[in-house]
Amino acid sequence: MKTDIEIARAARKKPIQEIGAALGIEDSALLPYGNDKAKIDLDFIDSLEQRPNGRLILVTAMTPTPAGEGKTTTTVGLGDAMRRIGKHTAICLREPSLGPCFGMKGGAAGGGHAQIVPMEDINLHFTGDFHAVGAANNLLAALIDNHYYWGNEQNLDARRISWRRVVDMNDRALRDIVASLGGVANGFPRQTGYDITVASEIMAILCLSTNLKDLEQRIRRIIIGQRFDRSHVTADQLNASGAMTVLLRDALKPNLVQSLEHTPAFVHGGPFANIAHGCNSLIATRTALKLADYVVTEAGFGADLGAEKFFNIKCRQGNLKPDAAVVVATIRALKFQGGVAMDRLGQPDPDALKKGLENLGAHIRNMGQFGVPAVVAINRFASDQDEEVRDVFDYCRDLGVNAHECNHWAEGGAGALSLAEDVVRIADSGSSQFRTLYADKMQLWEKARHIARTIYHADDIIADKKVRDQFRALQEQGFGDLPICMAKTQYSFSTDPLLKGAPDHHVTPIREVRLAAGAGFIVAICGEIMTMPGLPRRPAAESIGIDETTGLTEGLF
Repeated sequence: MKTDIEIARAARKKPIQEIGAALGIEDSALLPYGNDKAKIDLDFIDSLEQRPNGRLILVTAMTPTPAGEGKTTTTVGLGDAMRRIGKHTAICLREPSLGPCFGMKGGAAGGGHAQIVPMEDINLHFTGDFHAVGAANNLLAALIDNHYYWGNEQNLDARRISWRRVVDMNDRALRDIVASLGGVANGFPRQTGYDITVASEIMAILCLSTNLKDLEQRIRRIIIGQRFDRSHVTADQLNASGAMTVLLRDALKPNLVQSLEHTPAFVHGGPFANIAHGCNSLIATRTALKLADYVVTEAGFGADLGAEKFFNIKCRQGNLKPDAAVVVATIRALKFQGGVAMDRLGQPDPDALKKGLENLGAHIRNMGQFGVPAVVAINRFASDQDEEVRDVFDYCRDLGVNAHECNHWAEGGAGALSLAEDVVRIADSGSSQFRTLYADKMQLWEKARHIARTIYHADDIIADKKVRDQFRALQEQGFGDLPICMAKTQYSFSTDPLLKGAPDHHVTPIREVRLAAGAGFIVAICGEIMTMPGLPRRPAAESIGIDETTGLTEGLF
């Protein structure tokens, strides 16, 4: 059996100009990076404003296992299948982070015969967007320390500088550090830390900006810390926004690539869904909606994370109205949620499967709270038993939801045709009654509580007095209309990654609150989730290298 990377290398890619032409993008509006990838000119994107939007389909999933369950693969397979049944379709995905690529999860270009290419480029440096985000973020950090060193005109309280540096790598040693040691010439020592690049507010700003002007205005609003009187200091007050915008100008342009079956794919931006808002860029999604009749996009991890933030943050800020949703499920994920160990997921276990179906059901019911009609895609693996698949069909039918067995990993778009036909039927029916989960005017604390109760099935949220005071202060300072971005483990509805299935009667502890004024949301950090992940005991990086005979990368996937 061929590996993902072998399948990708054997692909016969079309020149990127042909992929652009299929969407009506003129060659002059494409900024090629080689022959198989390109950025799209912002002036061309602006010229599309008056065109009507196509249909928007979200692909989300049940709670994943640590190995991942093929949500990106399903997104690509569905897009290819819709194109096979004659629908003018585009795909929108996030760019992968180097952290998971060299850690445990791997890349994010799909798999098998449902991939986007060039897979190696996309999973590594691609067009340099993440490097630009990191450079802009760390330029602001350098300007903050420089401002403090040269007299601190803004009267910044060093104890309340909230802006952190970032690096696109899992590195637990950088979570909490002391900077500026070594004497007077190196500045004033202070405690700080690093986040992974995908958790940066700059990444969120890039992914939520509608154009270059909006990007700079959002950067101006970034709050980097407080003065001694507790008033906020912004990036604009440090004269940082101009240079940061220059660094991000090209990164804002969406990237165009293709699937193995030549379906156009926009791959742009990459915030994690467990510690950020988990969606590809708004500018890429809106561009795709102007150029295609149907747009298939995804949101990270399970529906309790990515989908909730897609609906409550991205759709709210971008005025998007989804027409249908697909919830990806696998037999192995269902058994994992039913209590089966990772090394036994390939063995039949009807009782565990039945118990795990409660997790899928909770995600399906959550979709209903947003008024978006959903179907289930059963991403089939070779070890799955026919009886197990029939049990999932029966369960979904009892909930009034269609389920489809999908074999796109092995067959490409041909393996997801029934799913594609059903999704198109639902999207064209006009049955979606999309609504966000809460109103802008709801109090910040109540927004977090509402998410925890309705999406996580918790009894309540809890926090110490310091955190509750932060919520109260943000409300009083005029940030009460912002949505909440919950940061929590992806492995459970609760904040305990070991609590499987569809737990209820638990509480959601909030240990920290961060204001992302430029991005336009409040981050509530729950449980033990980290904004700088660590590497596993045996990181994938240990198996990656260059083959001495072929000169090709080996061990990547």
